[in-house]
Amino acid sequence: MRKAITIPALGLAIFAGLQATTALADPIAKFYKGKQIKMIIRTKAGGGYDLNARMLMRHMTRHIPGKPRAININMTGGGGIKAANYVAQVAPRDGSVLTIVSGAIPMFQGLQITDKLKADMKAFSWIGVISTSNRVLAVWHTSSAKTFDDLTKNTITIGATGAGSPSVILPAVLNNVLGAKLKIITGYQSGSEIDAAMERGELVGRGSNPWSSWLASAPRLVRDKLVRPMVQVGFKSDPKLPGVVPLLKDLGKTPEQTEILTYVTKSFMTGFPFAVAQGVPADRVKALRVAFNATMKDQAFLKDAKRSRIEVDPTDGVALQKLITEIVDIKPGLREKVRAAITPPGSYYGKLERAKKKK
Repeated sequence: MRKAITIPALGLAIFAGLQATTALADPIAKFYKGKQIKMIIRTKAGGGYDLNARMLMRHMTRHIPGKPRAININMTGGGGIKAANYVAQVAPRDGSVLTIVSGAIPMFQGLQITDKLKADMKAFSWIGVISTSNRVLAVWHTSSAKTFDDLTKNTITIGATGAGSPSVILPAVLNNVLGAKLKIITGYQSGSEIDAAMERGELVGRGSNPWSSWLASAPRLVRDKLVRPMVQVGFKSDPKLPGVVPLLKDLGKTPEQTEILTYVTKSFMTGFPFAVAQGVPADRVKALRVAFNATMKDQAFLKDAKRSRIEVDPTDGVALQKLITEIVDIKPGLREKVRAAITPPGSYYGKLERAKKKK
């Protein structure tokens, strides 16, 4: 009787000891154990980027060997350029710092339209995207604009955040390529401020927002049909959108227009992408990608996403790396056309281009 109890107990003790030894022998677990892993968020608290980043960090650390503690840091400025530059130039390149990158920044690099971006998006190691929900330009329900053609007939005021944000780029493309008459009003600090301005009658529409973000952060506007989607940006239609909403890439009337609109679509499909800086050891990048993929199937994460009204339709790090490379490596001839297409009159990027020509 004594042996029957002692031997299994001894076996369990040996097994536990082997597990502890294996964990200590795993260099990834050894590195992350007892550490803090930081998430640099390119916007202030609230909004799509912040919601996605914080939700990921609540769950992903369970799937990283060594189970580090998560810390979220909001770092605003330059439409996300400040955060990207910090991660590329200042933050440790050891896998202890992640960031959620502005979806437009890879396009900025490809188009060579800002001298403020010091980070190389191709050199970053990309971890994944929770969702690539189609971005939508929408108008307030009281607007007389019912179809895309209506946007080409009468001037409509559209709210946007800073220069170079998707909320400026999409209406600028519709104006420059397709002849829309959208008056872009910039300077709003967040998407929620733009929504409030529409409700006050200060604006007629909002330049861009992922449809999933509207469902998550402003469900009342969707539920009560207070916003009317006019154009969506994606490779296929979002089934959650009401009615028939044309895809940007299908609105081109010439091969040149279609080529421009397809590149813009590809650039917008980066969603809210997560990355680490260049130089992070390959085994840690692989571990973070594995942890991200595991999180996307984690039942606690999925319940959290449902509760937060965040759509989960992930792209893994390898596929995201390929997409970012294609966006940055744009053909020189197409680069000039897209740069002109996304530039609203009087923008910083327009001034930068004129300064280059003078030189």
